[in-house]
Amino acid sequence: MSDEDLDQDAMAAAWGAALDDTDEVDEEALDGLDSDMAAQWAAMVGDPEEDGEGDQGGSERILNQDEIDNLLGFDLDERSLNDTSGLRAIINSAMVSYERLPMLEVVYDRLVRLLTTSLRNFTSDNVEVSLDTISSMRFGDYLNSIPLPAMLAVYRAVQWDNLALITIDSGLIYGIVDILLGGRSSPAVRVEGRPYTTIETTLVSRMVEVILKDSETAFQPLYPVKFELERLETNPRFATIARPANAAIVVRLRIDMEDRGGRVEILLPYSTLEPIRHLLLQGFMGEKFGRDPIWEGHLANEIWNTEVPLDVVLDEFEVPLHKIMNLEVGQTLPMTCSASDPVQLRSSGINLSKGFVGQSNGKMALKLKGGLEEPVMAPEPLLTEQG
Repeated sequence: MSDEDLDQDAMAAAWGAALDDTDEVDEEALDGLDSDMAAQWAAMVGDPEEDGEGDQGGSERILNQDEIDNLLGFDLDERSLNDTSGLRAIINSAMVSYERLPMLEVVYDRLVRLLTTSLRNFTSDNVEVSLDTISSMRFGDYLNSIPLPAMLAVYRAVQWDNLALITIDSGLIYGIVDILLGGRSSPAVRVEGRPYTTIETTLVSRMVEVILKDSETAFQPLYPVKFELERLETNPRFATIARPANAAIVVRLRIDMEDRGGRVEILLPYSTLEPIRHLLLQGFMGEKFGRDPIWEGHLANEIWNTEVPLDVVLDEFEVPLHKIMNLEVGQTLPMTCSASDPVQLRSSGINLSKGFVGQSNGKMALKLKGGLEEPVMAPEPLLTEQG
């Protein structure tokens, strides 16, 4: 063995000894560090049994992302405008639901029946009109949801002094134009990328006038109103009749004409319906808007059997208060009436009729001079300012 080999063996032995010493030192140091870190983690995390007691004592728990989304009412998989959970439900609860206006559904159910007959006469074709939904949503959300191309008719309710909106989709527009111009065999062909012509706009405006006329008839038993068409728009931005955050009622009608058809949507802002809100809140029974004949008969029967106190007034005159306070037994109050003058029949301060006092079968009696008088209520005192 050479000297070089001996030197390499000596160096390897020395390195091995040094590495062994280093490993021992590192293991001891790591063991010390591990024990210190474990003690710190145990102090921060604590025993599971102690955690249960700590939670009850007021420790905070961090929510994960799914719990935060559920709290806020957001769903990344399915986004819908009709969310009913979390903070979104609280925000949307401020919007009035159309179910609180029961008479509105009755009015538009009547409109469907009227519109079916009117559109059959208008198109000379078999037309079926159905009511899809009545829902409430914000005006800005509705404008963003309109599928284009479409035609929007802005009309005014004269008596309510406000505006409303009718949206007609492209399928119904082309179908109506095709039928009115003589097409009967094939469905209407939809031409993309071009504006509506003057003929199409004129024919659609005539159909809108038919819808408005039937809407007036549908509202007639509830409240007489006049609907006037103001303009037709193809851009939803030019049909803004309310603020984007305002609530509105959307009535969706489906019109089918054999193999053609489309959708008509009527939007009524709540500000438009505010003048007749008290009428829309009443109940509906039978075909008489808001009337119940059974309840009316029961009320009439109870009124007929009600006992009413009657007062017979011989005469009236004014006396100073100090004389009334000083009245004594034996004093006389002279009256200006005579025995032949008629007396006043009164109930609860309201004059009912006049008659003559007499006797019948040994009892005091009153013979009526005429029928019942119209009740005249005392006028309310006028408030005057004193300078």
